[in-house]
Amino acid sequence: MRIAQVAPLYESVPPQLYGGTERMVSYLTEELVRQEQDVTLFASGDSVTKARLVPVTEQALRLQGARIRDPIAHHVRLIELALREADQFDIFHFHLDHIHFPLVRRTRSVCLTTLHGRLDIPDLAPLFQEFSEMPVVSISDAQRVPLSWLNWSGTVYHGLPEDLYDFIEKPDDYLAFLGRICPEKGVDRAIEIAEKTGRKLKIAAKIDPADQRNL
Repeated sequence: MRIAQVAPLYESVPPQLYGGTERMVSYLTEELVRQEQDVTLFASGDSVTKARLVPVTEQALRLQGARIRDPIAHHVRLIELALREADQFDIFHFHLDHIHFPLVRRTRSVCLTTLHGRLDIPDLAPLFQEFSEMPVVSISDAQRVPLSWLNWSGTVYHGLPEDLYDFIEKPDDYLAFLGRICPEKGVDRAIEIAEKTGRKLKIAAKIDPADQRNL
């Protein structure tokens, strides 16, 4: 099968630092290649993959810092470059939330969108109502609850390569939180659990500027 994976440009695939969506796109892309599918990855130029790479930007946007004033402009170009090759693919798999919906609606290509983020933001309901025919995939059944009426094609949980981590039979004496400091990631729950169980908690997480203002 000829598959186009269309990734966000904020981080490379896989990310050099933080980047949950990009990391999952990498796992999926490499596994499809391993299964001998014909995969093309549309992503930043510093991405590393065994698939065919179409570099849309020279480097991940977040690593370019203040030089990037309008990340949406780069993503609009990304969608154009991907759909320009529409006749080369059997399916497009988008990981861009919803920005591609207007153009996808006007193509005959088979397209699927995995929604990696939260769906309880009020602004999303009217947008998804407008594009209610778009087939979408959730990363958990719980994620669907705020917009349960979407055109859900299925739930695909984020998977990890089997050989990524070693099993340690005897755990250490601490809990760990890995991710990003923001309300939806639940670091407050991690702290609460650590306090109730009387265990140390190690936090390794980044804080985006928008979330720093809310601290």
